[in-house]
Amino acid sequence: MSLSPAHRVRVAGGALALLLVTVLGFSVSGPGPGTDGSSAPSSPSGTWSFDDGAVPWPEEGQTAVALEGSGPVGTRGDRSPVPIASLAKVMTAHVILQEHPLRPGEEGPLIEVDRQAAHEAGVGGESKVPLRAGSRHSQRRLLQMLLIPSGNNVARLLARWDAGSQEAFAAKMRRAADRLGMDRSTYTGASGIEPTTTSTAADQLVLARTVMKHPVFREIVATRTVTVPGVGPLTNTNPLLDVPGVVGIKTGSSTPAGGNLLWACEVRLGGEPRLLVGAVLHQRADTTPGEGLRAAVDSSRRLIAGLRDQLPRAGTEG
Repeated sequence: MSLSPAHRVRVAGGALALLLVTVLGFSVSGPGPGTDGSSAPSSPSGTWSFDDGAVPWPEEGQTAVALEGSGPVGTRGDRSPVPIASLAKVMTAHVILQEHPLRPGEEGPLIEVDRQAAHEAGVGGESKVPLRAGSRHSQRRLLQMLLIPSGNNVARLLARWDAGSQEAFAAKMRRAADRLGMDRSTYTGASGIEPTTTSTAADQLVLARTVMKHPVFREIVATRTVTVPGVGPLTNTNPLLDVPGVVGIKTGSSTPAGGNLLWACEVRLGGEPRLLVGAVLHQRADTTPGEGLRAAVDSSRRLIAGLRDQLPRAGTEG
């Protein structure tokens, strides 16, 4: 089958099978089966077209973006797995919520802080939350501490609570990735501090689209600040929440990973609400975590603005 003059990007199966031709622009077809195994809803208006040349794609790393209900918008950059740092915590939260479901408003079981998690609170060189051995926090509170300030010690505590050890939990993370079709992702720990935890923008986009369907996860990652009794105020590491419409989801940065950012932004298209979801990976790798994260945030800001400018002008076919 030959490409049309519009150089159409098509979705096959549940994967992001992307055919890019660099001349004028590209079109986006409706989605295939959903990542949870069910059939994804079809786009009510058919095919959305975007001017690829007008989209400010990041010049480095790799990027994947999707408009819910209208299929993938596109991908850019290398498709090789790269370290993802604290983006691993998104999978940690996904596994915890799969194994221990929470409904909106529920706190879940109380979980006792062990000596290891309390000791790790004083370890330098990684993000953590000050926890006291013997104190108890609800599952929901620990998910807040995992996702808002990005506590590495909290990630490992949740892993031990769920699976007995971080190694056993990492095996669960890998199985969850397999079920989602994330075949270019490898999880070796719950926090992401290990550079052996790697993935791609396309795989992380699949995960982001999945977890943003969970109301508890979605509420937590949209929270800018929260005060936890016995711990104190916690601030979200995601500065992109200052952008109007952005509702999450997670930052991740380290020297080998560079800056990584998963984000979700509410937009309206034809009077209907849509969720624009993106993954920007490997920005300014091998510099400093701060420089990498700033680059990921700046690249994401420009990308969101550029895509928003395209949405009101998006045409339909069919």
